[in-house]
Amino acid sequence: MTRLIRPDAVLVQAVIAGALSFAHLHDLADAAGQDGWKAWAYPISVDLLLVAAWRRLRNSGPSRLAWSWFLIALVASLGANVATAGFLDLQHPPAWLRFGVAGWPALAFLGGTLLAHGATPLASTAEAAPAPEPASVTAARTPDPVPEPDELPTVEPTPALPEAPSTPAVVAPAPLVAHARKVADDHQARTGIPIDTDTLRARLGVPPAMADAIAAQLT
Repeated sequence: MTRLIRPDAVLVQAVIAGALSFAHLHDLADAAGQDGWKAWAYPISVDLLLVAAWRRLRNSGPSRLAWSWFLIALVASLGANVATAGFLDLQHPPAWLRFGVAGWPALAFLGGTLLAHGATPLASTAEAAPAPEPASVTAARTPDPVPEPDELPTVEPTPALPEAPSTPAVVAPAPLVAHARKVADDHQARTGIPIDTDTLRARLGVPPAMADAIAAQLT
């Protein structure tokens, strides 16, 4: 079943921003004297350096090298956007702009080489780890001597744990007992038989343990 491609707002925004930045870099390079195919190569070089630095950050973790070249490529991209917005006279570009555009290929080549072939933190950690000893050296080691039976340490018996204290008896308060006595007398006067524990507990609304304690005091 073919999955439907749904437009994503972030993806559309990224495509628009990338296209505009690409066009601005082309216009800036063309104004600085890099016409023809060379003007189209400059935005590709800037974007590739930006992607290479970002991949280095994602794969190898934060580092000064990756962050430095990421900021350099980002400044080049943002600078082209600002320069083509009317802040510079592209009909008569200044000398420093021509110098920067002409020197960018060498700078981008240096950054791409360092990002692609620089040592990563994982590689340096692996190099710093000590190498395992050969199997022959491990086998040649003398085993530790086994202690004689007389030299074995004496194991003292584990002391017995103290018994858990018994559950304290439930003591009914005197006012509650007095009220229960009235209830019991009323029940016996009406029915002619003494009140049982279940009926007493239901009339007083107390837990079973409390009802047993009250019934024991009424007898």
